[in-house]
Amino acid sequence: MIIYPDIEIQDGRSVSLPRGRKEEATVFEISPLKAAENFQLAGAEWLQVVDIDGVFQGGRFNSGMICEIIDDVDIPVQVAGGIRTEQHVDWWFEHGASRIVLGTAAIKDNHLLRHVCHLYPDRIVVSIDVRAGYVLIDGWQTRTSFDPITLGRSFRDLGVAAIVYTDIDRFENHPESSLAGTSEIGTELDLPIISSGTVRTLDDISLLSLLPNIHGVITGRALFSGAIDLKEAIALARESGVDPSLAEEGVRPQQASPTPTGQTIPPNYTTMGQELLDLHRAHTEGAVSVEEYQTARQKILTRFDK
Repeated sequence: MIIYPDIEIQDGRSVSLPRGRKEEATVFEISPLKAAENFQLAGAEWLQVVDIDGVFQGGRFNSGMICEIIDDVDIPVQVAGGIRTEQHVDWWFEHGASRIVLGTAAIKDNHLLRHVCHLYPDRIVVSIDVRAGYVLIDGWQTRTSFDPITLGRSFRDLGVAAIVYTDIDRFENHPESSLAGTSEIGTELDLPIISSGTVRTLDDISLLSLLPNIHGVITGRALFSGAIDLKEAIALARESGVDPSLAEEGVRPQQASPTPTGQTIPPNYTTMGQELLDLHRAHTEGAVSVEEYQTARQKILTRFDK
């Protein structure tokens, strides 16, 4: 699992938007360029750089600073924010971006997404930002009627390199809230998933490592604030990983089951993934022994159909 340090740039400054609102930005003293250099020195394999002004207005507003970062570091840079036309995509690749992230444009213009995936195979990432089960666009300002799984499946055959899945509810309000949405999209889509909005502590990285198909984690605020140390996070991500039995089983809901009256109850997707995460947390906190953990984990796995 790869840790993607996230540098969000607004008016040339390193910022974080705790609730996704540009008027509530937290500004950090360190410059975006210096932050990028520090992340590389700490062992980062990738960077993500976001043009926050571009997110809300479309287009390039901090391209000079982002290009400085691309030119300065020796690791690949994934660029996001305001990339909404083929010309935008071309420009970023001409200026050294390794991958670009399409969010609003990918959802509004399927033809554009298909075309740029053909032009730049394995270099286009799509962002799916979800609140209360629905996909948001335009910098989280507009709710669509799309559910993330159906939308994600529509990208499957286009050559998309990965999906960045942002759990907005967890990011904004609930540091201890369920990771069921993240576990569901990791199971249901056969595209690499990069989780965003889910990391506040090193324990979150451990929890995410239990979920199948989570190839990466994007984290910015926790690094800038000092809540987590990047070297420790990278070491943990490299050591972690879904063990073969969990990867094979997947994290999926129980099959729908009939009631005594013959009605079918649809699966509720908090199920296996959250049970495993809760068990893991109890084990790391010392509430259960290794033997109890292994026994309980096996019981959870065997309750779900293959």
